[in-house]
Amino acid sequence: EKAKLLRSQPAQIVEPKGLLYVQQREFAVTTPRDGSVSILGSDDATTCHIVVLRHTGSGATCLTHCDGSDTEAEVSVIMSSVKSFSDTRGYGRLEVHLVGGFNDDRQLSQKLTNQLLRAFDLQPDDVHLVTFCVTELNDREENDTHFPIIYGIAVNVKTAEIFPATFPEKGPDEDLRSAHVLTGATLTNIYDAKMEQLHIGPYFWRPFPHVDFWLEQDDKQILQNLSTSPLAEPPHFVSHIRSTLTFLKEHPFPSRSLFPDRKPRIYKKNEEGLWEQVCSDKI
Repeated sequence: EKAKLLRSQPAQIVEPKGLLYVQQREFAVTTPRDGSVSILGSDDATTCHIVVLRHTGSGATCLTHCDGSDTEAEVSVIMSSVKSFSDTRGYGRLEVHLVGGFNDDRQLSQKLTNQLLRAFDLQPDDVHLVTFCVTELNDREENDTHFPIIYGIAVNVKTAEIFPATFPEKGPDEDLRSAHVLTGATLTNIYDAKMEQLHIGPYFWRPFPHVDFWLEQDDKQILQNLSTSPLAEPPHFVSHIRSTLTFLKEHPFPSRSLFPDRKPRIYKKNEEGLWEQVCSDKI
């Protein structure tokens, strides 16, 4: 019933003001006391699942975008992150919302759904499954091709409302963050809720293999080879991958070109509610 209700809502366009956008293999956690961020969100999930974990007592809320790379470890990390802001012995309970995936040919969505349920089940704490809108419950069919119904969601940290969403602005350093994922990153926390700062990096990778070869391929080849579900990707998938590959070509050694001082890029929300880079000397 809950999945049906969620699926029936049109996706809302979330503007950048007060938004913290979370990419694949990233997570962010904050509380209703946060003066800078009121919405956590992520989209472009095909076989991926977006997970929201919230403690009803403290209101501490974590959003992450999982792709099945190391689900058990990822669930432990987000559990710890929410518990660090909450007194789990006191009032309130841990609630989880799972959204994403569809009936894809390779059954990657189903596998990820099972992994997530198992990983939460293995936690020593009680976790209450409140929203379950994944795989077959998030599937639609058109001309014998399956697609997800919901590709993205947002959670309002102040009110706990969860809704389907799209995001015209995905925050700073989009290519850098995507490059980190494409080169095999593990789940990364991008937000310091106490300081209300977005931290990107420092990230290091080796030169991407065959980057020139991939950049020479046509859209169809990129879609077929670099997507888990070529037929169901959003229209901007290929341009996004091209942009990330170009970035990897320009920065084969991030320790030299991007993070010579081994420090993260730090952003804070300005008066307009938009991210602005903070000079590292001031930290």
